[in-house]
Amino acid sequence: MKKQTQAIHLQYERRDAYDALSVPVYNTLAYEFDNAAMMSEAFTDKIKAPDYSRVENPTVTNLERRVAALTDAAHATAFNSGMAAISNTIMALAAQGKNIVTSKHLFGNTYALLVGTLRRFGVKVRLRDLTNIEAVRESIDEDTCCVFLEILTNPQLEVADLKALAEVAHEKNVPVVADTTVIPFTQFSAKSLGVDIEVVSSSKYVSGGATSLGGLVIDYGTPYNGDFAKRLYGEMLFNFGAYMTPQVAYMQTIGLETLDARYRVQSNNALELAKKLQTLSKIQYVNYVGLEDNPYHELAQRQFGKTAGAMICIELADKEACFQFLNNLKLIHRATNLFDNRSLAIHPASTIFGGFSESMRKSMDVKDTTIRLSIGLEDVDDLFEDIKQALGENEK
Repeated sequence: MKKQTQAIHLQYERRDAYDALSVPVYNTLAYEFDNAAMMSEAFTDKIKAPDYSRVENPTVTNLERRVAALTDAAHATAFNSGMAAISNTIMALAAQGKNIVTSKHLFGNTYALLVGTLRRFGVKVRLRDLTNIEAVRESIDEDTCCVFLEILTNPQLEVADLKALAEVAHEKNVPVVADTTVIPFTQFSAKSLGVDIEVVSSSKYVSGGATSLGGLVIDYGTPYNGDFAKRLYGEMLFNFGAYMTPQVAYMQTIGLETLDARYRVQSNNALELAKKLQTLSKIQYVNYVGLEDNPYHELAQRQFGKTAGAMICIELADKEACFQFLNNLKLIHRATNLFDNRSLAIHPASTIFGGFSESMRKSMDVKDTTIRLSIGLEDVDDLFEDIKQALGENEK
């Protein structure tokens, strides 16, 4: 069965009392049991039954099962945000004295978590160029708890060789944790590329129009993960309380059903628009891995398939030009987030990375001249015309 069909037709774990085609929203905290023995067995995981919605809820379980089926994963766990998915994953893997090998090219909050928050708990971070496989190999030792990366960095749009990274990590029994948010898990197999644990901000593509916050941890159950699954469920869900709500799970299940159709439009729009943007004189560079002249094009195609996501970055003359461009937009929205149905534009250096010092932004290759575009479902010609007028390209 193909993925798009699986996303819609996976059977419920239990038959609904009224045979509802859409899984109901179970707005409940607790669940009743027929007797004390069953109650005890549920709480000690001897039988499969929810006991409290902080760790399990039928609506959320339905979404988790669909994601696991689509990715061929051992387990999928839903959290209340993408950052919750990342932080719970890292906390389940790390410990005092351990180290994480990662890149300086990370989403701002992820960078702050790894470099700032975790260091207070005795976890070290080794920032390396993940496109340099030998440098990664030399950085992994007996205290390395994972190699962490974004498969397409935001906003640099750098692509690392996942198979090569996995090979050097697995040589020392270290798992690879990949944030795959930028390319939907319905489009490629992270598992086949050697990824052991996948983290996803389901607030993006999956939510289907920026309607809800959520995150997913997709565990492939490889030998390199150790007791990760046990810790994620037995410690993180119970002790940190960051489980997805049933209302969000319901909305994101609907989003998952339409993901393939939406993504095909968005990724096609992004490629067509990126080609058009290359013709504009006031844009100094168009960064999109779907373009054949992009340095990561061949690797991205090999890893992720023919599509390249729906994020484009453009380089303008300076910060002032970026702000003027944003102020002139009439159709594209000035807003954060990615992969909304609407197209969005943001200046990452002054917003997402605004809390970092200038020297830190420079070390992370976050430039004052960069505009990040998230491409939606609108007509490409309308988007192009809005960008042209915002740049003043229509002026004679």
